[in-house]
Amino acid sequence: MLVYLRLFKESFSFALNALRNNKLRTFLSLLGITIGIFSIIAVLAAVDSLDRSIKDDLSGLDKNTMYLTKYSFGPTEVPRWQRDNFPQTEYDDFVFIERNVPDIEAVAYVIFDSPETIKYQGETVSGVSVTPVSSGIYEIEDFKVEQGRFYTESESFTGAPVIVLGNEIAENLFQELNPIGKQVRVYGRKLTVIGVLKKFGSTIFDSPDDKAYVPANFVRRFRNGGSDGIPGAIIIKPNKGVDIGAFEQVLKQKYRVFRGLKAGEPDNFFVNKLSGFADAINGIIATLNLIGWIISGFSLLVGGFGIANIMFVSVRERTNLIGIQKSLGAKNKFIMFQFLFEAVILSVMGGLIGIILVQFIAFIATMALDFEFILSFSNIFLGFSLSTLIGLISGVIPAITASRLDPVEAIRTGM
Repeated sequence: MLVYLRLFKESFSFALNALRNNKLRTFLSLLGITIGIFSIIAVLAAVDSLDRSIKDDLSGLDKNTMYLTKYSFGPTEVPRWQRDNFPQTEYDDFVFIERNVPDIEAVAYVIFDSPETIKYQGETVSGVSVTPVSSGIYEIEDFKVEQGRFYTESESFTGAPVIVLGNEIAENLFQELNPIGKQVRVYGRKLTVIGVLKKFGSTIFDSPDDKAYVPANFVRRFRNGGSDGIPGAIIIKPNKGVDIGAFEQVLKQKYRVFRGLKAGEPDNFFVNKLSGFADAINGIIATLNLIGWIISGFSLLVGGFGIANIMFVSVRERTNLIGIQKSLGAKNKFIMFQFLFEAVILSVMGGLIGIILVQFIAFIATMALDFEFILSFSNIFLGFSLSTLIGLISGVIPAITASRLDPVEAIRTGM
């Protein structure tokens, strides 16, 4: 055991001396493997951070929540021309679903409207995502009221001129003032602020902080509805513990009857589930990971060839020294480990530099973009393992070649 430890120590020392004596060559070798490890770890860290952010944003929502509308939230086999002829989901559809479909915990009707401008005296906030939606949304979405209250079912039904503001919108409009009871102008009409949402934080989706909510029936008074009007959807949250497959079948069956569809006729609507949306995101994340591996794999390949090339040059330069070492009794293992350690040290150093660069850039990006880039321990371990493996693979053939040199021929060649 002590013999192998001594062999390891001496081989390691020889490798370090060789790297120190050829600084430019060492730098060029490091550069190739650094770029390769940096590429793959940076891509994986970015994809992991995106995946974690999406999952955190969806964690507060019930994955069984369904969106009943004429639009598909994912790929579909229904041709575009046929989808374009689907009727809009209207308020009457919402009323029917609410009254006739069992096992519903909460249901809401939402209108997909365009961004609006909100004004209060001299203050103006443009491009606000004002969401016309019925009161049931408060039991579905993952937000809470911090000041005041959300509008009631009665206010929702009558279309009362009230509005609930996101935290950022309220701060921009009112600064230190209490917003409750103040009147703002939206859609060219006056609405009374009855609530301000609790700060939610940034998300990759639209944050409630930058939104405002008004009763859908208020907007329906002056926005063109019907089949050619603004699009809408019914958001349905089933009761906990219900069989989702059976619930969806009942929902479709009753809705088909309401729309007058006959047996054999295709659905003219889509039931989009958040669970399906999450599965689609997982598929996208997996594809991004695969693309990252493919692109970064080429960088690693170039880095590995660079190390192998440098090691062959190193063997040729030190042929005379190898012959002298072997003539003095150095065994093949010693010679092989000497060059193998040199290749591994090169590769590991390049990998560590690549990991440090990823960590530095992730820190800068997190500060600049307000998006948390996370370099996980698993990615760090992966980078270290990959760099070690690349060093072993790239150095093994040059190391074996050096260990098999004939001492007499090696000394003669070196002279």
